[in-house]
Amino acid sequence: MAKYEKTITGQFEEVVNQLQEDIDNSGLTMNLVDESNYISGNTNIAVRVYDKYFMRNGNRASLSLTVVGHGDNIFISAIGAGGGKGVLFNFSLGAEEDMVGIVQESIKRME
Repeated sequence: MAKYEKTITGQFEEVVNQLQEDIDNSGLTMNLVDESNYISGNTNIAVRVYDKYFMRNGNRASLSLTVVGHGDNIFISAIGAGGGKGVLFNFSLGAEEDMVGIVQESIKRME
């Protein structure tokens, strides 16, 4: 499992749209599995779940992305999982880190 969390300043819709674009453009085998959006007062929450096939280990990995916006404060959480191989031991070749890295690089470009 890999995890990246960051709080930035920005516009919620712009941040969500840019993250979505960067993730979608990161590879042919990247797929948006499902999404959820919620608004309560001036707090917005967007949840996206992606999966991607990695040929190097013949496995799929998932990326769970949560973006919470309150005013111009934006909290982003990206968690990658499932890229390991094996029943008893999780031999990962870095698939989870690769997926979380896409979010990390996208956020760096937005700052």
